[in-house]
Amino acid sequence: MPQSGLQPQAGVTGLEGARFQVYTERQFDRIEALQRLPDATRFAMRVVAKVLPFRVNRYVIDELIDWDRVPDDPVFQLSFPQPGMLPEADFERMAAAVRRGADRSTLQVLARDIRAGLNPHPAGQQQLNVPLLDGQPLPGMQHKYRETVLFFPSQGQTCHSYCTFCFRWAQFVGDREMRFASNEAESLHAYLRRHPEVTDLLMTGGDPMVMKTHHLAAYLEPLIAPRFEHVQTLRIGTKSLTFWPQRYVTDPDADALLRLLEKLVAAGKHVALMAHYNHGRELDTPIAREAIRRVRDTGAVIRTQAPLLRHINDDAGVWADMWRTQARLGLVPYYMFVERDTGARRYFEVPLARAWHIYRDAMQQVSGVARTARGPSMSAAPGKVEVQGVASIRGEKVFVLRFIQGRNPDWVQRPFFARYDETATWLDQLRPAFGESRFFFEDEFDLMQREAGA
Repeated sequence: MPQSGLQPQAGVTGLEGARFQVYTERQFDRIEALQRLPDATRFAMRVVAKVLPFRVNRYVIDELIDWDRVPDDPVFQLSFPQPGMLPEADFERMAAAVRRGADRSTLQVLARDIRAGLNPHPAGQQQLNVPLLDGQPLPGMQHKYRETVLFFPSQGQTCHSYCTFCFRWAQFVGDREMRFASNEAESLHAYLRRHPEVTDLLMTGGDPMVMKTHHLAAYLEPLIAPRFEHVQTLRIGTKSLTFWPQRYVTDPDADALLRLLEKLVAAGKHVALMAHYNHGRELDTPIAREAIRRVRDTGAVIRTQAPLLRHINDDAGVWADMWRTQARLGLVPYYMFVERDTGARRYFEVPLARAWHIYRDAMQQVSGVARTARGPSMSAAPGKVEVQGVASIRGEKVFVLRFIQGRNPDWVQRPFFARYDETATWLDQLRPAFGESRFFFEDEFDLMQREAGA
């Protein structure tokens, strides 16, 4: 079994161990850097944080944010709430309650009301994706696509820091009915045994990498057994390489984590960290690069993905620089997503037409090894739909679309066409081209929804 990943790289500085220190909405006043901002700005941030989750750690504050560029700094926008993240009417409702000194219970009731209008569970997550075992739902799992099961371990239902755009923001706001979580390893393993069509397990959250290694091992090590031979790929969705690279370098069980990854790889599993990188800044620190080196030395692959976000990375040059750096460091660019139709979407979303232009322009700036990222892709209720381009067909300007993944595998790779729309930001805002009344998949998808009671 290789052990090179456990050796510190000679000559690398800036890797001293750091104590994990986190701040939430209740500790705003303890973040020294915020004190230089105007009172009105800090008040607006507090108002938004009463509704949307806020959590940031000292590494992000001290190493990733350029405070001389605040509020325009991209990692500041990624980490700290901004007034435009709530609809204006909702912002004013909460601001008025805070100004008059409403008690915590009153603020929580108002927050729940506002959250309910922010589409907390997009793409049918609670109705269409929850699988059954012996006729009973498994609420800590999702099985949307034939080959891939998502699992939400209960120990991983938080993150080292929260992203302001997060489409799973409802996991973090304290409303138990909004959460997906499971601590039932036995149920997971039983479900996988009964579904030989499943080749990929995706551990997600939150962030599974907030868990201690022994918890992660309890879920993953049993999959080495011959009865799980059909589960070929183990994916771990994580932002830890950005928000807390110490997890792989200086944390007390960092070496144990690397040994677990090595063990899974040695057993013949393809192990992939599905890493979220939203801006090239996140790749720049010495400890971030050392974390990447150590993970890659285990034989695991790091695939990178991110949504296209206004205020953070809506620039082709940013994506091209990020993809070039990732390829040079041995990472595999995987997806450019469209910001999902949930939470603070209005603050971050980019029209599909502009998203495609940014994607194309970025691709034109990189070599073939960095052109592995697919997109711009919408993780919509029927499946992952990619905008392949804009074309003129029979005199009509159209979007050329295809399914990268679909609830019915037969939909995958089938091109279809939508009327060109400069303002559309999501699949449900598009209309079929050429006078058609419906897209080819809609009748079947409607039936799926009726059968699921959605």
